[in-house]
Amino acid sequence: MSVVVLVVIVIISLAWARRRRRRRRKRAIGPELPTTVAPPQTLNVVPVWEIEAPTMESIIQDLAKKKPVRFKAQQLRSFTTNYSTRLGSGGFGIVYKGQFPNGVKIAVKVLNRKSNNRGAEEQFMAEVSTIGRTYHINLVRLYGFCHDNFMSALVYEYMENRSLDKHLFSDTQAIEREKLHEIAIGIAKGIAYLHEECQPRVIHYDIKPGNVLLDANFSPKVADFGLAKLCNRDDTHDSPEGYRGTPGYSAPEFLLKNYPITDKCDVYSFGMLLFEIVGRRRNTKVGADESLDWFPKQVWNEFEKGKLGEMALLSCGIKENNREEAERMAMVALWCVQELPHARPPMSVVVKMLEGEVEVKPPPRPFNYLYSDYTSSEETNTYLYKDTTSIMANSKIQMASSS
Repeated sequence: MSVVVLVVIVIISLAWARRRRRRRRKRAIGPELPTTVAPPQTLNVVPVWEIEAPTMESIIQDLAKKKPVRFKAQQLRSFTTNYSTRLGSGGFGIVYKGQFPNGVKIAVKVLNRKSNNRGAEEQFMAEVSTIGRTYHINLVRLYGFCHDNFMSALVYEYMENRSLDKHLFSDTQAIEREKLHEIAIGIAKGIAYLHEECQPRVIHYDIKPGNVLLDANFSPKVADFGLAKLCNRDDTHDSPEGYRGTPGYSAPEFLLKNYPITDKCDVYSFGMLLFEIVGRRRNTKVGADESLDWFPKQVWNEFEKGKLGEMALLSCGIKENNREEAERMAMVALWCVQELPHARPPMSVVVKMLEGEVEVKPPPRPFNYLYSDYTSSEETNTYLYKDTTSIMANSKIQMASSS
């Protein structure tokens, strides 16, 4: 009897121990997973032409932030409806209006490659290599390009209100003074981004009203990077071959022998543009008697006499409530066009001065080469200026051209 009881106790103990081991194993592994597998979810593939415009626009913006898209010639022909709407033309090609399949408007610049036009090829490479790697609200966006054996074209965002010069020099002045001040700040921010935030740095070389485009809200975007060049940040200056830019806006160092070219040449050009925004006129006018009316020199003369505010009210037709803004813009312009490049402020400082964040101190006299008492203020450049004074005296004022 005792043997039977002992066997029963052993069997119960073994069963209890086995059950206990199973419970420990479950706690270590976790709960048992269901053996059934859920069916795969079906993906709704939407063709690109059925994507809503806002979604497509965000895709295009993402592409523009990264790199331009390479289009085929037949795509551009379709986008422009066989190049039916012409927006304008220039030395390097013709610009046509078009739109993507989702309705986003574009401008297609078809470059002239006839007769081995090296300039068109250089412009194409300059645009793609510079603006193709930048993204800023005040720079025109390059959506893409086309390049094959037969054509080269650049595809930009469409600017409803064309270029700034069409409004500045028009008899019907639709843009309010307050908006012009905002436009000036926007242009300055775009150039500051090129100089100080891009890697490598970008020098535009051709800042002028004709190269500033306005969108539907009259927000400015710097455009036309055909003369632009990438520069390493470690390089203190560039060595371009020959004259660059547009006469009337280009910095004087382009006319000086062996003078280093830096991003300060864009600062000078912006100063000249700023004078035209203040005056709502071209800087250079030739009278019936061939007398020369040069607005930047007028601004300096009135500033020197302490009558800059009076000139703004009388000659420029500026209202009293816009007087302070106009005076500040004129003084900033005088700083930007200083003869010595290092005396010109960097564009980030120009932005702060225009926005009123920093005090604009009285600028030194610019255009020293136009005065009979001209002497160089820097001993290190004495030889340079003596050697080139005659050149500056002969050219004196460059006639501006917005072409």
